[in-house]
Amino acid sequence: MKITVIGAGAIGGNLASKLSTAGHEVLVANARGPETVAAEVLESGARAVALEDSVQGRDVIVLSIPFGVAGQLSDLFASVPDETVVIDTSNYYPGMLSEPIEAVDNGQVESVYTAELLGRPVVKAWNAALAETQRTKGVPAGTPGRIAIPVAGDSDAARKVAMSLVDDTGFNPYDAGALAESWRQQPNGPAYCTELTIDELPAALAAADRDKDTAIRDSLPQRFAALPANPTVDDVVEMNRAAHR
Repeated sequence: MKITVIGAGAIGGNLASKLSTAGHEVLVANARGPETVAAEVLESGARAVALEDSVQGRDVIVLSIPFGVAGQLSDLFASVPDETVVIDTSNYYPGMLSEPIEAVDNGQVESVYTAELLGRPVVKAWNAALAETQRTKGVPAGTPGRIAIPVAGDSDAARKVAMSLVDDTGFNPYDAGALAESWRQQPNGPAYCTELTIDELPAALAAADRDKDTAIRDSLPQRFAALPANPTVDDVVEMNRAAHR
Protein backbone atom coordinates (compact mmCIF):
# COMPACT_ATOMS: atom_id res chain seq x y z
CA MET A 1 0.00 0.00 0.00
CA LYS A 2 0.98 3.64 -0.40
CA ILE A 3 1.22 4.95 3.16
CA THR A 4 2.14 8.32 4.61
CA VAL A 5 3.10 8.75 8.24
CA ILE A 6 2.80 12.33 9.48
CA GLY A 7 4.98 12.69 12.55
CA ALA A 8 8.37 11.06 12.95
CA GLY A 9 8.63 10.80 16.73
CA ALA A 10 8.82 7.60 18.74
CA ILE A 11 5.58 6.07 17.46
CA GLY A 12 5.46 7.62 13.99
CA GLY A 13 9.08 6.83 13.28
CA ASN A 14 8.64 3.25 14.42
CA LEU A 15 5.52 2.77 12.29
CA ALA A 16 7.25 4.18 9.23
CA SER A 17 10.12 1.75 9.69
CA LYS A 18 7.92 -1.29 10.42
CA LEU A 19 5.47 -0.66 7.59
CA SER A 20 8.31 -0.10 5.15
CA THR A 21 9.94 -3.34 6.27
CA ALA A 22 6.60 -5.08 5.65
CA GLY A 23 6.79 -4.03 2.00
CA HIS A 24 4.65 -0.90 1.88
CA GLU A 25 5.66 2.28 0.07
CA VAL A 26 6.05 4.72 2.96
CA LEU A 27 6.47 8.48 2.99
CA VAL A 28 7.31 10.33 6.23
CA ALA A 29 6.54 13.99 6.85
CA ASN A 30 6.55 16.40 9.75
CA ALA A 31 6.11 20.09 10.38
CA ARG A 32 9.86 20.74 10.60
CA GLY A 33 10.82 19.50 7.13
CA PRO A 34 12.17 16.27 5.62
CA GLU A 35 15.76 17.01 6.62
CA THR A 36 14.77 16.62 10.29
CA VAL A 37 13.57 13.00 9.96
CA ALA A 38 16.04 10.74 11.74
CA ALA A 39 18.17 8.51 9.51
CA GLU A 40 17.14 5.34 11.33
CA VAL A 41 13.49 5.98 10.41
CA LEU A 42 14.47 5.77 6.74
CA GLU A 43 16.80 2.76 6.93
CA SER A 44 14.07 0.31 5.88
CA GLY A 45 13.16 2.25 2.76
CA ALA A 46 10.76 4.95 3.92
CA ARG A 47 11.29 8.32 2.24
CA ALA A 48 11.10 11.74 3.90
CA VAL A 49 9.09 14.39 2.04
CA ALA A 50 7.72 17.86 2.65
CA LEU A 51 4.39 17.94 4.45
CA GLU A 52 2.62 19.59 1.53
CA ASP A 53 3.75 16.74 -0.77
CA SER A 54 2.79 13.91 1.57
CA VAL A 55 -0.97 13.32 1.26
CA GLN A 56 -1.87 13.02 -2.42
CA GLY A 57 -2.25 9.60 -4.03
CA ARG A 58 -1.99 7.69 -0.76
CA ASP A 59 -4.03 4.71 0.40
CA VAL A 60 -3.45 5.36 4.09
CA ILE A 61 -2.33 8.37 6.14
CA VAL A 62 -1.21 7.75 9.71
CA LEU A 63 -1.35 10.75 12.03
CA SER A 64 1.25 10.42 14.76
CA ILE A 65 1.10 14.00 15.98
CA PRO A 66 0.37 15.57 19.38
CA PHE A 67 -3.25 15.37 20.43
CA GLY A 68 -5.30 18.46 19.69
CA VAL A 69 -3.31 19.83 16.74
CA ALA A 70 -5.06 17.99 13.89
CA GLY A 71 -6.95 21.15 13.01
CA GLN A 72 -3.69 22.61 11.71
CA LEU A 73 -3.84 20.00 8.94
CA SER A 74 -7.46 20.53 7.90
CA ASP A 75 -6.55 22.60 4.83
CA LEU A 76 -3.96 20.00 3.78
CA PHE A 77 -6.59 17.25 4.04
CA ALA A 78 -9.33 19.15 2.25
CA SER A 79 -8.33 17.63 -1.10
CA VAL A 80 -7.58 14.12 0.17
CA PRO A 81 -10.05 11.62 -1.35
CA ASP A 82 -12.71 10.15 0.91
CA GLU A 83 -11.42 6.62 0.29
CA THR A 84 -8.05 7.40 1.84
CA VAL A 85 -7.92 5.76 5.28
CA VAL A 86 -6.75 8.12 8.04
CA ILE A 87 -5.46 6.55 11.26
CA ASP A 88 -5.05 8.49 14.51
CA THR A 89 -2.48 7.29 17.08
CA SER A 90 -2.69 10.19 19.54
CA ASN A 91 -3.58 10.30 23.25
CA TYR A 92 -4.77 13.11 25.50
CA TYR A 93 -2.69 13.95 28.59
CA PRO A 94 -3.92 17.36 29.77
CA GLY A 95 -1.36 19.35 31.70
CA MET A 96 1.39 16.93 30.67
CA LEU A 97 1.46 16.65 26.87
CA SER A 98 -1.40 18.99 26.00
CA GLU A 99 -3.27 21.99 27.23
CA PRO A 100 -6.67 21.07 28.69
CA ILE A 101 -9.38 20.76 26.03
CA GLU A 102 -12.86 21.51 27.35
CA ALA A 103 -14.77 19.33 24.88
CA VAL A 104 -12.73 16.24 25.74
CA ASP A 105 -12.76 17.00 29.46
CA ASN A 106 -16.56 17.12 29.17
CA GLY A 107 -16.69 13.64 27.66
CA GLN A 108 -16.07 13.87 23.92
CA VAL A 109 -14.11 10.84 22.75
CA GLU A 110 -10.53 11.72 21.82
CA SER A 111 -10.55 10.52 18.23
CA VAL A 112 -14.05 11.86 17.60
CA TYR A 113 -12.63 15.25 18.55
CA THR A 114 -9.65 14.68 16.24
CA ALA A 115 -11.98 13.75 13.36
CA GLU A 116 -13.90 16.98 13.86
CA LEU A 117 -10.71 19.04 13.85
CA LEU A 118 -9.48 17.29 10.72
CA GLY A 119 -12.83 17.46 8.95
CA ARG A 120 -12.94 13.77 8.01
CA PRO A 121 -13.39 10.31 9.61
CA VAL A 122 -10.47 8.60 11.33
CA VAL A 123 -9.65 5.17 12.66
CA LYS A 124 -8.05 4.82 16.11
CA ALA A 125 -5.08 2.44 16.25
CA TRP A 126 -1.62 1.99 17.79
CA ASN A 127 -2.47 4.40 20.60
CA ALA A 128 -2.84 1.71 23.27
CA ALA A 129 0.69 0.33 23.20
CA LEU A 130 3.85 2.02 24.43
CA ALA A 131 6.28 3.21 21.76
CA GLU A 132 8.92 0.84 23.13
CA THR A 133 6.44 -2.04 23.10
CA GLN A 134 5.77 -1.30 19.45
CA ARG A 135 9.46 -1.02 18.66
CA THR A 136 10.66 -4.19 20.37
CA LYS A 137 7.80 -6.64 20.96
CA GLY A 138 6.22 -7.19 17.57
CA VAL A 139 6.33 -10.83 16.47
CA PRO A 140 5.02 -12.84 13.50
CA ALA A 141 1.36 -13.83 13.35
CA GLY A 142 0.69 -17.07 15.18
CA THR A 143 3.41 -16.56 17.77
CA PRO A 144 2.07 -17.61 21.22
CA GLY A 145 1.46 -14.65 23.53
CA ARG A 146 1.44 -12.11 20.72
CA ILE A 147 0.33 -8.71 22.03
CA ALA A 148 -2.99 -7.37 20.73
CA ILE A 149 -3.80 -3.79 19.71
CA PRO A 150 -7.39 -2.48 19.54
CA VAL A 151 -8.63 -0.76 16.38
CA ALA A 152 -11.80 1.36 16.36
CA GLY A 153 -13.55 3.16 13.51
CA ASP A 154 -16.94 3.74 11.94
CA SER A 155 -16.11 2.37 8.48
CA ASP A 156 -15.84 -1.40 8.35
CA ALA A 157 -13.56 -1.17 5.32
CA ALA A 158 -11.25 1.42 6.89
CA ARG A 159 -11.11 -0.52 10.14
CA LYS A 160 -10.11 -3.68 8.27
CA VAL A 161 -7.32 -1.82 6.48
CA ALA A 162 -5.99 -0.53 9.78
CA MET A 163 -6.21 -3.99 11.31
CA SER A 164 -4.18 -5.47 8.47
CA LEU A 165 -1.48 -2.86 9.05
CA VAL A 166 -1.43 -3.54 12.79
CA ASP A 167 -0.80 -7.18 11.88
CA ASP A 168 2.04 -6.10 9.59
CA THR A 169 3.72 -4.29 12.50
CA GLY A 170 3.82 -7.48 14.58
CA PHE A 171 0.67 -7.34 16.71
CA ASN A 172 -2.71 -9.04 16.75
CA PRO A 173 -5.38 -6.55 15.64
CA TYR A 174 -8.60 -6.55 17.64
CA ASP A 175 -11.81 -5.09 16.19
CA ALA A 176 -12.91 -2.63 18.88
CA GLY A 177 -15.97 -1.41 16.99
CA ALA A 178 -17.18 2.14 16.41
CA LEU A 179 -15.08 5.23 17.01
CA ALA A 180 -17.47 6.34 19.76
CA GLU A 181 -16.33 3.29 21.73
CA SER A 182 -12.63 4.08 21.36
CA TRP A 183 -12.69 5.79 24.77
CA ARG A 184 -12.20 2.26 26.08
CA GLN A 185 -8.66 2.20 24.64
CA GLN A 186 -7.77 5.73 25.79
CA PRO A 187 -5.48 6.52 28.75
CA ASN A 188 -5.48 4.93 31.27
CA GLY A 189 -7.98 2.12 30.98
CA PRO A 190 -7.29 -1.57 31.61
CA ALA A 191 -6.56 -2.07 27.89
CA TYR A 192 -4.16 0.87 27.64
CA CYS A 193 -0.44 0.00 27.48
CA THR A 194 -0.88 -3.23 29.43
CA GLU A 195 0.40 -5.64 26.73
CA LEU A 196 -2.57 -8.00 26.63
CA THR A 197 -3.15 -10.90 24.27
CA ILE A 198 -6.09 -11.21 21.90
CA ASP A 199 -7.84 -13.42 24.48
CA GLU A 200 -7.31 -10.94 27.32
CA LEU A 201 -8.06 -7.68 25.51
CA PRO A 202 -11.88 -7.91 25.15
CA ALA A 203 -12.46 -8.17 28.91
CA ALA A 204 -10.10 -5.26 29.53
CA LEU A 205 -11.96 -3.06 27.06
CA ALA A 206 -15.28 -4.04 28.61
CA ALA A 207 -13.97 -3.16 32.09
CA ALA A 208 -13.08 0.43 31.14
CA ASP A 209 -14.55 3.07 33.45
CA ARG A 210 -14.28 6.67 32.30
CA ASP A 211 -14.10 8.31 35.71
CA LYS A 212 -11.66 5.81 37.18
CA ASP A 213 -9.49 5.67 34.08
CA THR A 214 -9.27 9.47 33.88
CA ALA A 215 -8.19 9.62 37.52
CA ILE A 216 -5.50 7.02 36.86
CA ARG A 217 -4.33 8.99 33.82
CA ASP A 218 -4.07 12.18 35.84
CA SER A 219 -2.06 10.41 38.56
CA LEU A 220 0.67 9.47 36.06
CA PRO A 221 3.34 11.89 37.39
CA GLN A 222 2.99 10.49 40.91
CA ARG A 223 3.01 6.89 39.71
CA PHE A 224 6.06 7.49 37.51
CA ALA A 225 7.86 9.04 40.46
CA ALA A 226 7.46 5.75 42.34
CA LEU A 227 9.20 3.76 39.59
CA PRO A 228 12.91 2.91 39.65
CA ALA A 229 15.32 5.31 38.00
CA ASN A 230 15.40 4.69 34.23
CA PRO A 231 12.33 2.41 34.24
CA THR A 232 12.09 -0.31 31.63
CA VAL A 233 9.11 -0.87 29.38
CA ASP A 234 8.18 -3.82 31.63
CA ASP A 235 8.22 -1.51 34.68
CA VAL A 236 5.78 0.84 32.97
CA VAL A 237 3.50 -1.98 31.81
CA GLU A 238 3.40 -3.40 35.34
CA MET A 239 2.60 0.06 36.72
CA ASN A 240 -0.35 0.31 34.31
CA ARG A 241 -1.59 -3.15 35.16
CA ALA A 242 -1.28 -2.57 38.90
CA ALA A 243 -3.50 0.51 38.68
CA HIS A 244 -6.44 -1.79 37.84
CA ARG A 245 -5.92 -4.53 40.40
